[in-house]
Amino acid sequence: MPLDFDLIVVGGGNAGVEAALAAARRGANTALFVLKLESIGRLSCNPSIGGPAKGHLAREIDALGGELGHIADLSGIHFRMLNRSKGPAVWAPRAQNDRILYSQLMREQVERQENLSLIEASIVQIIVEKGRAVGVRSSLGQAYHAGQIILAPGTFLRGMIHVGKVSVSGGRSGEPAANELSQDLLRHGFKLERFKTGTPPRVDLRSLDFSQLEEQPGDPQPEGFSWYRDLTLKNLVSCYMTRTTPETHRIISENLDQSSLYGGIIQGIGPRYCPSIEDKIVKFPQRDSHQIFIEPEGLNTFESYVNGVSTSLPPDIQESILHSIPGLEHARVMRHAYAIEYDCIDPSEIDASLQCRRIKGLWLAGQINGSSGYEEAAAQGIMAGINATLALEGREPIILSRSQAYIGVLIDDLVTRGTNEPYRMFTSRAEYRLLLRQDNRDESLMPLGHELGLLSEQRWQRFKRSMELKERELEHLRTQKTQAHPDLREPQKFAALLKRPEITLQELEKYGYKPSPEVTPDILRRCELEIKYEGYLKRAEDELQRFKAAEDLALAEDIDYQSIETIAWEAREKLAKIKPRSLGQAMRIPGVNFTDTAALLVWLRRTGK
Repeated sequence: MPLDFDLIVVGGGNAGVEAALAAARRGANTALFVLKLESIGRLSCNPSIGGPAKGHLAREIDALGGELGHIADLSGIHFRMLNRSKGPAVWAPRAQNDRILYSQLMREQVERQENLSLIEASIVQIIVEKGRAVGVRSSLGQAYHAGQIILAPGTFLRGMIHVGKVSVSGGRSGEPAANELSQDLLRHGFKLERFKTGTPPRVDLRSLDFSQLEEQPGDPQPEGFSWYRDLTLKNLVSCYMTRTTPETHRIISENLDQSSLYGGIIQGIGPRYCPSIEDKIVKFPQRDSHQIFIEPEGLNTFESYVNGVSTSLPPDIQESILHSIPGLEHARVMRHAYAIEYDCIDPSEIDASLQCRRIKGLWLAGQINGSSGYEEAAAQGIMAGINATLALEGREPIILSRSQAYIGVLIDDLVTRGTNEPYRMFTSRAEYRLLLRQDNRDESLMPLGHELGLLSEQRWQRFKRSMELKERELEHLRTQKTQAHPDLREPQKFAALLKRPEITLQELEKYGYKPSPEVTPDILRRCELEIKYEGYLKRAEDELQRFKAAEDLALAEDIDYQSIETIAWEAREKLAKIKPRSLGQAMRIPGVNFTDTAALLVWLRRTGK
């Protein structure tokens, strides 16, 4: 077995897989180290991809040439477009997936990939020489060398699983933690934080009373995440909804002292936007019920995920909670819920390329940076893989802006603002979300994916043809007029008529509009959105130009912020720590206010920097 590689990735979750595939596809001789071969791409919590903002990330990863969206479509068993009743900026594709099939398909992609060696080993040490990462060492003492190292360990760094008063070491149920690697990072001077997440119980679908559950079928015309692949999506199962009851809340309130979280055992900080059921009851006492979703885990199992009942209470209390919920009175538990604590690194340790400031050649991706979620991890993984290979080539990294992609928002938030809890992507975090809709992520990022060599030529040609058809159809709508019609005083251009709230593209046909036979429903939706929201899009574009003026004002990395006396001390410390790459990024740093950035701008002009 070769012990020398161009690039090494540690961790086979969504971040590690995307990093390794991107690196190998760009021609780097890559090694992917995993604790267990069977665990590659495992969906540790809910077997679902997408949702608000996460669906946007999944489509961006696909547009760049990643695998998450592709595998989600192939293993999807239930598809829904969320938030259709709201504006198009927040529409969000979501898929429920077959857990086992997703992991199997992802492993197949990894094993078939040229330039990629898959190795089962526990990595315990980063080998550093003269401030640069040059390799890793396994628990068996074997050293492997590479020019670039990517760490994507998920929740395995000193992972600790909690159920009631019982705590056991583990990175995931039934899998060992990476304790030695945490100790090694401490030796290198990294400050580790403790975060916490959790998972709910799984129940046997056959034990549920469906007469008390509200069915949630998939969309009649399913939409997935991956473009230009000719995949047929099918809804093969339904999900179901129910609610907690006052009895549920009583059981939880009376047993809070037995929770790992409220019993003082867990010290880590949990995700505010995905709280445990205990947190919901304590923090929202005015609510008399909370939604619970029953989501099947696959086609060849009766196991089902009880979304909304994440908990660290003891097993007997978990069962009492479930039995107090309508439809779940006789639910048989197949797996009990647990909470997990793990180490992560302050994201100020990395720059916007995801490379460590402390150790060159070392890149971090996924939950080690304080984020949560499959999509957030995969987004960081593909960018780390891209930028690490660009470093091998002696080229500058690619840094996506906040106006270009949700991936840009995600990484900029982590690096610039940091996080004191597991970070989750939301559409509200993106200032330009009307421009960054889920339906146009290919238009923003596929040219970059093609330039990097991550897209097949077939997909690229189909994308180009689709854009040609879209532009032609938009031109037709903007220049051609309607036929004479009783509803109209005089013929109008189709685009002007389409701007009326009550008129859809389909209704335009009665006024003489006939779309080209080659134009797909997807292209027609895009055309309709661009015309209907033209005014809002123009306003967003104007705001974007003002934003770019600040983003384009680059800041040198060697600026001595401590010496700029016109800037407040707190702002100097923050600027020196983050080393922003632009004035725009400096403006977003917590603790740096308007007067500080104004003083910095004056200093820059005076010194010519």
